Amino acid sequence: MISTHSEIFFDCVKETCSVIDTGKIENLARALLMLRTNGGRLFFIGVGGSAANCSHAVNDFRKLCGIKTFTPVDNVAELTARANDEGWNTIFGGWLLASNFCDQDALFVLSVGGGDLRSNVSVCIVNAVDLARSIGAKVFGIIGRASGYTAKHGDAVIVIPEVKSEWVTPLSEAFQSVVLHCLVSHPLLQINKTKW
Repeated sequence: MISTHSEIFFDCVKETCSVIDTGKIENLARALLMLRTNGGRLFFIGVGGSAANCSHAVNDFRKLCGIKTFTPVDNVAELTARANDEGWNTIFGGWLLASNFCDQDALFVLSVGGGDLRSNVSVCIVNAVDLARSIGAKVFGIIGRASGYTAKHGDAVIVIPEVKSEWVTPLSEAFQSVVLHCLVSHPLLQINKTKW
Protein backbone atom coordinates (compact mmCIF):
# COMPACT_ATOMS: atom_id res chain seq x y z
CA MET A 1 0.00 0.00 0.00
CA ILE A 2 1.37 3.41 -1.01
CA SER A 3 1.07 6.20 1.55
CA THR A 4 -0.64 9.40 0.49
CA HIS A 5 1.03 12.78 0.61
CA SER A 6 -1.14 13.71 3.60
CA GLU A 7 -0.13 10.59 5.52
CA ILE A 8 3.56 11.23 4.89
CA PHE A 9 3.25 14.91 5.79
CA PHE A 10 1.47 14.22 9.06
CA ASP A 11 3.93 11.46 9.90
CA CYS A 12 6.60 14.17 9.64
CA VAL A 13 4.52 16.40 11.90
CA LYS A 14 4.32 13.60 14.46
CA GLU A 15 8.06 12.97 14.23
CA THR A 16 8.78 16.69 14.67
CA CYS A 17 6.59 16.74 17.77
CA SER A 18 8.42 13.75 19.21
CA VAL A 19 11.94 15.16 18.78
CA ILE A 20 11.55 18.92 19.33
CA ASP A 21 13.54 20.18 22.31
CA THR A 22 10.84 21.05 24.86
CA GLY A 23 13.49 22.00 27.41
CA LYS A 24 14.53 24.88 25.17
CA ILE A 25 10.90 25.97 24.87
CA GLU A 26 10.67 26.04 28.67
CA ASN A 27 13.86 28.13 28.82
CA LEU A 28 12.39 30.54 26.29
CA ALA A 29 9.20 30.85 28.36
CA ARG A 30 11.29 31.79 31.39
CA ALA A 31 13.25 34.34 29.36
CA LEU A 32 10.00 35.90 28.14
CA LEU A 33 8.70 36.05 31.70
CA MET A 34 11.87 37.88 32.74
CA LEU A 35 11.45 40.28 29.82
CA ARG A 36 7.89 41.12 30.90
CA THR A 37 8.86 41.39 34.59
CA ASN A 38 11.60 43.88 33.69
CA GLY A 39 9.28 45.97 31.49
CA GLY A 40 11.07 45.07 28.26
CA ARG A 41 9.48 45.06 24.84
CA LEU A 42 9.40 42.22 22.31
CA PHE A 43 10.06 42.85 18.61
CA PHE A 44 9.22 40.12 16.08
CA ILE A 45 10.90 40.03 12.68
CA GLY A 46 10.62 37.65 9.75
CA VAL A 47 10.19 37.56 5.99
CA GLY A 48 7.76 35.66 3.77
CA GLY A 49 5.49 33.25 5.62
CA SER A 50 7.40 33.95 8.81
CA ALA A 51 6.38 37.62 8.53
CA ALA A 52 2.74 36.56 8.66
CA ASN A 53 3.51 34.53 11.78
CA CYS A 54 5.04 37.70 13.30
CA SER A 55 1.70 39.52 13.04
CA HIS A 56 -0.12 36.66 14.72
CA ALA A 57 2.50 36.48 17.47
CA VAL A 58 2.19 40.20 18.22
CA ASN A 59 -1.54 39.81 18.77
CA ASP A 60 -1.20 36.82 21.09
CA PHE A 61 1.70 38.07 23.19
CA ARG A 62 -0.02 41.44 23.71
CA LYS A 63 -3.52 40.12 24.33
CA LEU A 64 -2.86 36.89 26.20
CA CYS A 65 0.46 37.57 27.92
CA GLY A 66 0.48 41.31 28.50
CA ILE A 67 3.88 41.79 26.86
CA LYS A 68 4.49 44.99 24.89
CA THR A 69 5.02 43.39 21.49
CA PHE A 70 5.56 44.90 18.03
CA THR A 71 6.62 44.01 14.50
CA PRO A 72 7.80 46.14 11.59
CA VAL A 73 6.03 43.86 9.11
CA ASP A 74 2.65 45.29 10.18
CA ASN A 75 3.60 48.65 8.63
CA VAL A 76 4.05 47.89 4.94
CA ALA A 77 4.41 51.57 4.03
CA GLU A 78 7.42 52.10 6.29
CA LEU A 79 8.89 48.70 5.47
CA THR A 80 8.77 49.30 1.71
CA ALA A 81 9.95 52.90 2.07
CA ARG A 82 13.00 51.68 3.94
CA ALA A 83 13.61 48.94 1.35
CA ASN A 84 13.31 51.47 -1.46
CA ASP A 85 15.32 54.29 0.11
CA GLU A 86 17.94 52.48 2.19
CA GLY A 87 18.03 48.93 0.85
CA TRP A 88 16.40 45.64 1.80
CA ASN A 89 19.24 44.55 4.08
CA THR A 90 18.61 47.36 6.58
CA ILE A 91 14.80 47.37 6.80
CA PHE A 92 14.56 45.91 10.29
CA GLY A 93 17.52 47.71 11.84
CA GLY A 94 16.25 51.15 10.84
CA TRP A 95 12.79 50.37 12.16
CA LEU A 96 14.18 49.10 15.46
CA LEU A 97 16.32 52.21 15.92
CA ALA A 98 13.31 54.45 15.22
CA SER A 99 11.48 52.47 17.93
CA ASN A 100 14.22 53.23 20.50
CA PHE A 101 15.17 49.55 20.67
CA CYS A 102 17.32 49.13 23.80
CA ASP A 103 19.06 46.64 26.05
CA GLN A 104 15.87 45.99 28.04
CA ASP A 105 14.13 44.71 24.90
CA ALA A 106 14.32 41.47 22.92
CA LEU A 107 14.38 40.65 19.24
CA PHE A 108 12.38 37.55 18.28
CA VAL A 109 13.32 36.06 14.90
CA LEU A 110 10.92 33.84 12.99
CA SER A 111 12.74 32.39 10.00
CA VAL A 112 13.33 29.16 8.15
CA GLY A 113 17.08 29.65 7.70
CA GLY A 114 17.76 32.30 10.31
CA GLY A 115 19.89 34.37 7.93
CA ASP A 116 23.10 33.58 6.10
CA LEU A 117 25.64 36.21 5.04
CA ARG A 118 27.69 33.85 2.87
CA SER A 119 24.64 32.85 0.83
CA ASN A 120 23.20 36.40 0.92
CA VAL A 121 19.90 35.14 2.35
CA SER A 122 17.82 37.11 4.86
CA VAL A 123 20.63 39.58 5.45
CA CYS A 124 18.03 41.95 6.94
CA ILE A 125 17.65 39.40 9.76
CA VAL A 126 21.42 39.04 10.21
CA ASN A 127 21.78 42.81 10.50
CA ALA A 128 18.94 43.04 13.05
CA VAL A 129 20.54 40.27 15.14
CA ASP A 130 23.85 42.14 15.02
CA LEU A 131 22.11 45.35 16.11
CA ALA A 132 20.47 43.55 19.03
CA ARG A 133 23.78 42.03 20.10
CA SER A 134 25.56 45.41 19.83
CA ILE A 135 23.15 47.11 22.24
CA GLY A 136 22.82 44.18 24.65
CA ALA A 137 19.25 43.17 23.77
CA LYS A 138 18.31 39.50 23.93
CA VAL A 139 17.81 37.51 20.73
CA PHE A 140 15.10 34.84 20.67
CA GLY A 141 14.00 32.77 17.72
CA ILE A 142 12.12 29.89 16.17
CA ILE A 143 13.91 28.74 13.05
CA GLY A 144 14.40 25.73 10.82
CA ARG A 145 18.18 25.59 10.47
CA ALA A 146 20.72 25.11 13.23
CA SER A 147 23.38 26.38 10.82
CA GLY A 148 21.76 29.80 10.40
CA TYR A 149 22.94 33.09 11.86
CA THR A 150 20.15 33.36 14.41
CA ALA A 151 20.83 29.90 15.84
CA LYS A 152 24.52 30.71 16.19
CA HIS A 153 24.09 34.17 17.72
CA GLY A 154 20.82 33.98 19.64
CA ASP A 155 20.24 33.68 23.37
CA ALA A 156 17.20 31.37 23.30
CA VAL A 157 16.49 29.85 19.91
CA ILE A 158 14.22 26.92 19.12
CA VAL A 159 15.38 24.95 16.09
CA ILE A 160 12.57 23.00 14.45
CA PRO A 161 14.06 19.54 13.81
CA GLU A 162 14.64 18.72 10.16
CA VAL A 163 12.78 15.47 9.57
CA LYS A 164 12.42 15.76 5.78
CA SER A 165 14.81 18.08 3.95
CA GLU A 166 12.43 19.04 1.14
CA TRP A 167 9.82 20.17 3.68
CA VAL A 168 12.01 22.37 5.86
CA THR A 169 10.05 25.49 4.91
CA PRO A 170 6.47 24.25 5.42
CA LEU A 171 7.30 22.38 8.61
CA SER A 172 9.39 25.22 10.05
CA GLU A 173 6.73 27.84 9.37
CA ALA A 174 3.96 25.58 10.65
CA PHE A 175 5.86 24.80 13.84
CA GLN A 176 6.64 28.47 14.43
CA SER A 177 2.92 28.80 15.04
CA VAL A 178 2.76 25.64 17.16
CA VAL A 179 5.62 26.76 19.41
CA LEU A 180 4.24 30.29 19.65
CA HIS A 181 0.88 28.92 20.78
CA CYS A 182 2.65 26.73 23.32
CA LEU A 183 4.33 29.85 24.69
CA VAL A 184 1.28 32.12 24.84
CA SER A 185 -0.68 29.39 26.64
CA HIS A 186 2.19 28.68 29.05
CA PRO A 187 1.15 29.18 32.69
CA LEU A 188 4.23 31.33 33.27
CA LEU A 189 3.15 33.74 30.55
CA GLN A 190 -0.59 33.63 29.92
CA ILE A 191 -2.48 36.17 32.04
CA ASN A 192 -5.66 36.46 29.96
CA LYS A 193 -7.81 33.56 28.84
CA THR A 194 -8.74 32.83 25.25
CA LYS A 195 -12.37 33.19 24.20
CA TRP A 196 -12.74 29.45 23.50
